[in-house]
Amino acid sequence: MAMTQTPAVPRPSRAWLDEAVRRIAADANRSADTHLIHVPLPSLPGIDLYLKDESSHPTGSLKHRLARSLFLYALVNERIGPESCVVEASSGSTAASEAYFARMLGLRYIAVVPATTAEAKLDLIRFQGGEIHKVEDPRTVYDVAARLAHECGGHYLDQFTNAHLATDWRGNNNIAESIYLQMEREAHPVPSWIVCGAGTGGTSATIGRFIRYRGFATRLCVADPVNSVFHRHFADPAVTGLPEGCAALIEGIGRPRVEPSFVAGVIDRMIAVEDAASLGAMRALSEHLGRRVGGSTGTNLVACARIAREMAAAGESGSIVTLLCDGGDRYAATYYDDAWLAAKGLAWEDSAAGIARFLA
Repeated sequence: MAMTQTPAVPRPSRAWLDEAVRRIAADANRSADTHLIHVPLPSLPGIDLYLKDESSHPTGSLKHRLARSLFLYALVNERIGPESCVVEASSGSTAASEAYFARMLGLRYIAVVPATTAEAKLDLIRFQGGEIHKVEDPRTVYDVAARLAHECGGHYLDQFTNAHLATDWRGNNNIAESIYLQMEREAHPVPSWIVCGAGTGGTSATIGRFIRYRGFATRLCVADPVNSVFHRHFADPAVTGLPEGCAALIEGIGRPRVEPSFVAGVIDRMIAVEDAASLGAMRALSEHLGRRVGGSTGTNLVACARIAREMAAAGESGSIVTLLCDGGDRYAATYYDDAWLAAKGLAWEDSAAGIARFLA
């Protein structure tokens, strides 16, 4: 288990803290809410699909929300000061978003990432002023990040432990509250299902808690890469990790260990999705929308298609909401490169054809 305690920073002045929080709040105030895209399903009348487009955040992904929450959480707990070096263990998108906020506050930022992280994601971190520290074994990112923070007297944000603590699940414009507000005038305003993935587990914990807090009939499904521990843990709580060398290919979701922020109790169902199916769905949806989406969005869509077909077979009508987690341009050299996919042995074409029929 990684160390999560880092040395106490010299206590920042209230003036500095107030200004730091003001800057982050001002940034949020300048940003409009993300779009909710209606995707009609002519082949399944009575069932509506919606995509919550998180790619429209300033840093281009769902992780922008998490990064904002993590910084505010660290600030109000006085774990970050004006001289702090901020460190994170990340697969890429979270780090790009955190680097954005670190630069806003004039702080040094180091991202500890698996060596296999897409180069385009690393370029996004560097563009935001962040530094990169690669590790060969993804399982060591936690300990390396904690060690670096300790050595430089900085703060380890530790998204995997703090994601479910830093986000206010009761509301405060979290993603769940935003979804329900945007659904108010739709044909089926209370979704039958919300589908998301799990990386830290923070998003599913926030949505699941909000559903229960507000008493909605919505059920929550987490779509998980087949080489991830989360769906195994959901089926059998005794399973807390995967064998060495078993890792999810879809960046941003799926983990080799059960993260502290993964709250299985607020999830109604999990669907394990093969990597090839995720990437085929990603390709089909990109063609349908006329712009590229990321691999985790494809994972979500595979689960949505299964649920929608089950609803239709049962004679049910309703709405399904899922997340468009990030744009696909950052995966141009991997998920959108046919040669790269062939080298990985990923036969994605059948899945793409199936999802194209689902959307047509």
